[in-house]
Amino acid sequence: SFSLPRGKCLAIVGPSGSGKSTLVNLIPRLYDVNSGGVFFDGIDVRRLDLSYLRKNIGIVSQETYLFNGTIRENLLYAKPNADEAELVAACRTAQIWDFVSSQEAGLDTKVGNRGLKLSGGEKQRVAVARALVNNPAVILADEPSGSLDTKNKEELHQLFFDLRDQFGQTFVIVTHDEQLAHITDRTIQMRDGLLVPSEDAAV
Repeated sequence: SFSLPRGKCLAIVGPSGSGKSTLVNLIPRLYDVNSGGVFFDGIDVRRLDLSYLRKNIGIVSQETYLFNGTIRENLLYAKPNADEAELVAACRTAQIWDFVSSQEAGLDTKVGNRGLKLSGGEKQRVAVARALVNNPAVILADEPSGSLDTKNKEELHQLFFDLRDQFGQTFVIVTHDEQLAHITDRTIQMRDGLLVPSEDAAV
């Protein structure tokens, strides 16, 4: 087992097929445990209202999927009743607002099918903004920088740490990136579906 204090950043590392993504998917209850439990502040997630639980979790994946619509529509997917101020705030926090505001249509800029009208870094920042619209307590990032070039990868990592430091978000990051794993607050390693004991893991 392991624990992660609020406002800290955890890296989960290990070879492909070791169970990293499965472990992360237990948190928003995409899967449920057969034994043991996943706890928020000592409360088993199975006792929490599912919609409440998922509103407090933001997800950023390696394969950034944007719908064939506008930036606004993609952000509203996370919170349909979000107002303009909330959308702008999420974009500012994700450091994509300068780009959005420079576009003639602003938030109503078309992104194209799967976001093809945006660069890789722009797509990922829109995805981060979408994850932030609900101001979640926890952000789950599954290989979030895997498809980015070095510059955008470094900027995304710095953004995550800025969010942790400024807004107290808790991060759980699945990564193969040794550089990222070395600068997180805690790292746990998985192999064959099990946690591998190490000095950094609370095992």
